[in-house]
Amino acid sequence: MESKKPKEIISGLVKLADSAFIEKQKYFGIQAQSALGIRIPVLRQYAKKYKNNHELALRLWKSEIHEVKILAILIADPKQVTEEMMEDWIKDCYSWDLVDGACSALFCKHPLAYIKAEEWTQREREYEKRTGYSLMAYLAVHDKKAKDEKLSTFFPLIEWGADDERNFVKKSVNWALRQIGKRNLNLNKLAVECGERIKLQNSKSARWIAADALRELRDEKVISRLKAKK
Repeated sequence: MESKKPKEIISGLVKLADSAFIEKQKYFGIQAQSALGIRIPVLRQYAKKYKNNHELALRLWKSEIHEVKILAILIADPKQVTEEMMEDWIKDCYSWDLVDGACSALFCKHPLAYIKAEEWTQREREYEKRTGYSLMAYLAVHDKKAKDEKLSTFFPLIEWGADDERNFVKKSVNWALRQIGKRNLNLNKLAVECGERIKLQNSKSARWIAADALRELRDEKVISRLKAKK
């Protein structure tokens, strides 16, 4: 692990900047006030030298530069993540990639992950609420030991959040429903039932969430794969 100050690390990132890529970031809905335009594979390679340097990650997170925040996520030590840190970081999130990156690399590995997923879905702010549903999706994929009963407790919260018209909330609600439903045949059945109930809400966002999720959950290839896993 290299020992460098944040200023030196940021200077290294500036050398990797690609201003043309900033427009692509905007196209994908990433509206950062300050961005360098560095692709994720490049950031991952750069992060390898500082992996699990948690103290450095905490300092880098304070930067206003988008890619520096992503680097902080990539090098933070999941074992040192605290509830206070989780709360502080989600309040700073202003884009879906920061939310999803933190959920994937850090939050889904925390002992409080299930509690926080439920709690965050009740938040009013768009990206905090997204964090709750994004975390559900990652738990469905990465928590291999979770029993169906544990993941199925998310369905009422998914139904509840389905009438939120905000783009990055409704997409995460849809994502959580699909990921849980693609875990096994039992959860697929429960997810389809959940999708049908969401469809009955008849709001614009609920109709979209239900139609998109049910299309995938009932897809023959998805069902065949789940039967093969049985």
